[in-house]
Amino acid sequence: MIAVGIDISKSRFDVAVHPTGECWSSETDPSATEILVSRISELQPDRVVLEATGGLEAPLAAALLNAGLAVAVVNPRQVRDFARATGTLAKTDRIDAAVIAEFGAKIIVHLRTPDDEQRSHIRELVVRRGQLIDLITAEKNRRRRVGSDIVQRINRVIVFIEAELADLDDEIGATIRDSDAWQDTADLLQTIPGVGPTIASQFVALLPELGRLNRSRIAALVGVAPYNCDSGAFRGKRMVWGGRVQVRRALYMATLVGTRYNPVIREFYHRLRTKGKSAKVALVACMRKLLIIANAIVRNHQPWTLIS
Repeated sequence: MIAVGIDISKSRFDVAVHPTGECWSSETDPSATEILVSRISELQPDRVVLEATGGLEAPLAAALLNAGLAVAVVNPRQVRDFARATGTLAKTDRIDAAVIAEFGAKIIVHLRTPDDEQRSHIRELVVRRGQLIDLITAEKNRRRRVGSDIVQRINRVIVFIEAELADLDDEIGATIRDSDAWQDTADLLQTIPGVGPTIASQFVALLPELGRLNRSRIAALVGVAPYNCDSGAFRGKRMVWGGRVQVRRALYMATLVGTRYNPVIREFYHRLRTKGKSAKVALVACMRKLLIIANAIVRNHQPWTLIS
């Protein structure tokens, strides 16, 4: 298998090929990226692997996908753990690229499907919406700790951000309505008690795999799958970690509402609490249950009223 690993920074791409060991660097401007994609295409690799780097990888991943290459964007922590396991303790950009390439060749990775322009657009809108919510929360927290003259200034900022947020919600809604498939998925999700238009739009934009994976894989993808921590006679607590943070935040809010207004989730939550589970453990279990229900609804194309 030929795997290409790319280490990404703001100003440079470091590229390595497994198993040949070929390495080179490239600038990150559009013209250099076009040359890079062309050179990688000539190698006819089985996959090209990038680390998730807070969005820096997105333009390159899109260019590689548009060139017809198989692309995987992986968690940097997994790659670092792989490096330690193989005895690679040194860390430079070139070494990291070689480790990423070897990781891609030896580990099963999730390959991305080509994102069309509309999918990328709505994802950016939803991500920006989350940023605005964080800004409003930060300003409201500051407002509690300042004098009255500063409060007025903070209020003006909050009003401005809330207006921008309203415009963004309108654009997200319009973008979803432009796609029959997305609108259909959003409508199905909103039949679930506790899931409104905002949460449904986040699922549409940030979790396109919904309805396409089995219950175990979708739970692991979002980060609500429990993992054992056992050794010998020791039985540790099962823990969840990893996954898509923004999707998990949306799922958390839907579950909080669901513990009050969704009969299935409410009954499940109270049953776990009666058994002595902590509120946090019970809530995470409810998040997983709600996600699995949403996955089944989208997969089977059946609204909540037909399966509850």
